[in-house]
Amino acid sequence: MKKVITLLFLVTFGFVNAQEAFKGKGDIKVNVGANLQDGGSGIQGSVDFGLGENFSFGFVANYILGFDNFNGYYHGNTNAYYDAEPDFSDRFDAKARINANLSSVIGVKELDVYPGLSLGLHNFGGHVGGRYFFTDGFGVFTEIGFPIAKYGSNNDPFYHLNNQATFSLGASFNL
Repeated sequence: MKKVITLLFLVTFGFVNAQEAFKGKGDIKVNVGANLQDGGSGIQGSVDFGLGENFSFGFVANYILGFDNFNGYYHGNTNAYYDAEPDFSDRFDAKARINANLSSVIGVKELDVYPGLSLGLHNFGGHVGGRYFFTDGFGVFTEIGFPIAKYGSNNDPFYHLNNQATFSLGASFNL
């Protein structure tokens, strides 16, 4: 019960003292969190730079830490895989991205909802995210990413790791 009361106090305090989520030109936001997807989970880090009132560009990188090993034959390949693990290039992805920051459009300055597009090492994709700032420097974020066009051929059992929908959540910082 003590933990529940403490949590409710912190949430209430955070909402009462919430700060502006996106200020526009010159704003810098850094997100660090968990990346969850089918067949693996890992970490995600991103940075976004404000270019205008509702526009930003940035970079995002994902690294898959936990993954499912593969056993068997993949897509009719005659070579069997035995407890295969993805290599670094299958586990890592980096992307450049652009965002439309909609906090001023939706009229809630503490919440930054940002749809956008990204161009990465494995695909061209889109994302929709949100950030909520409790103080001037600290907040939380969540983001869903999805591929639109995939690069390469589907002849590797780990091709899907960076070519699927992902869900991320974590901490956001204002620099």
